Amino acid sequence: MSSVAIVIFFIFIIAVTMTMVGRGGGNFYVLILALASVPMHQAATTAQFILFTAAITAALIFHKNKVVAWPLAAFIGILVAISAFAGGYFSHLFSGFSLKIIFSGLLAISGAMMLLPAPNDMSGVGNPGSRYWYFKSADRIHAVDLWIAVPVTLLAGFSSGMVGVSGGSFLVPLMVLACGVPMHVAVGTASLLVAVSAAMGFAGHAVQGDFSPALAILLSIITVLGALIGSKFAMKTKPAYLKNLFAYTNWAAAIFMLANALNGR
Repeated sequence: MSSVAIVIFFIFIIAVTMTMVGRGGGNFYVLILALASVPMHQAATTAQFILFTAAITAALIFHKNKVVAWPLAAFIGILVAISAFAGGYFSHLFSGFSLKIIFSGLLAISGAMMLLPAPNDMSGVGNPGSRYWYFKSADRIHAVDLWIAVPVTLLAGFSSGMVGVSGGSFLVPLMVLACGVPMHVAVGTASLLVAVSAAMGFAGHAVQGDFSPALAILLSIITVLGALIGSKFAMKTKPAYLKNLFAYTNWAAAIFMLANALNGR
């Protein structure tokens, strides 16, 4: 099997798996491309592009199935954008090794949190104007505990910005555990947020001249196909299975990041 075929195979598998759990998977894309001897800056740009194509495809499928909570996406998106900027600004206070160790630890914690029991339906608690924010999505009323959701969202955004990732690894547990939305809604909404983040990241890389259209377009076709299949699988998979898959992929990413940090010492 040629190196191109190997890259296509693994990109496809990552696209299917990461779409099912609402994660970006950009770190895996970069790793695969780097191992295929693609220059690092070009690998990062290509990864952001194919991440965007996969995430936006999945978001459209999830929107069609009415599992994208647009009000929640706007709420989280604004807070994450602000805190991610702060995280990026203060990231110079930590060494590259420290950032990788921090990120690995957060991934492990995020995965473990997904195995916790989901909170009960919050739609009937609290009073309008109190600590709970109510919003309607797909004919269902959701109640978000702002005293929990706001600080957790800011922490997730800060951590993501500090290590330079889209935050998909933290968005799903944030929405399930801190915002009390069902797993399918969390996955669908996270896909939209990852698409926006990836588009901005790609734009930043592309203006530096690191974009290779031939490679990116070829791989984007693969990721779109993977996203179509992954989103279909996600809608047919029980929430408990999706939570387990999310936890296991987070732990795999945590192990990879830890190994990468230790290898670079």
